[in-house]
Amino acid sequence: MKTNIQIIQSLKSVRPIVATTVYDSVMAQLADQSDIDLLLVGDSVGTTLLGFETTINVTLEMMLHHTSAVSRAQTKALIVSDLPYGYSHDAFEHIFEACRKLIQAGASAVKIEGGSPIAPTIKRLVDSGIPVLGHIGLLPQQIKNLGKYRKFGKTEAEAEALMQDANTLEDAGCFALIAEMVSETVAKEISEMTKIPLIGIGSGVHCDGQILVSNDLLGLTTKTLPSFVHSFSNLSQNVIQSFQEYKKAVIERK
Repeated sequence: MKTNIQIIQSLKSVRPIVATTVYDSVMAQLADQSDIDLLLVGDSVGTTLLGFETTINVTLEMMLHHTSAVSRAQTKALIVSDLPYGYSHDAFEHIFEACRKLIQAGASAVKIEGGSPIAPTIKRLVDSGIPVLGHIGLLPQQIKNLGKYRKFGKTEAEAEALMQDANTLEDAGCFALIAEMVSETVAKEISEMTKIPLIGIGSGVHCDGQILVSNDLLGLTTKTLPSFVHSFSNLSQNVIQSFQEYKKAVIERK
């Protein structure tokens, strides 16, 4: 049965939600065969596949390209696509048009970074028929302001702001939230106080689910991994070895 947002919501307090990023049809099919619940076509495609230093270089056209590729896998998992840099604070008609294109490209929902300030926009989108996955804590699209990636919620003021963001986004109609690099204590409090699922990334084990970048969890990367990432394979070494064996076979005319 195809997973929808109601099924994702129903998993809260039943079992943890399992999510990962995918950027093409092949990886989407492999993740789906592993019964992953939610597949995010993340703007992390910029840093994992496209060679950018941050996600802010990723355009709507890129997101549409990769969303279409993932959707052609016809997965059981719910497909969510990131709204790229800058759109969440644009004029509403531009935001809606971008979200509409992502849905028409095959996403079942869009993920939007930001807290209370963008709640009115999210409410309008939800009222217009666009399901929204919220994203609080570390916001990679704000890296120019942040300067570096860090944990959020360590101070009382940040903890209160995060809890307000969570409540406001839930009230705006988000079907679930992603909490990135949020203090484990604060993430646990948010999970307990909200009725919608809180899916963590680098936010401890007390969330309602977890999401990791697929390339990171597979060890399919040449970059240094975040400290919270646990790799479940080392595909980079397997790929290097395969290329080396191929080169040897060609040179030795085998």
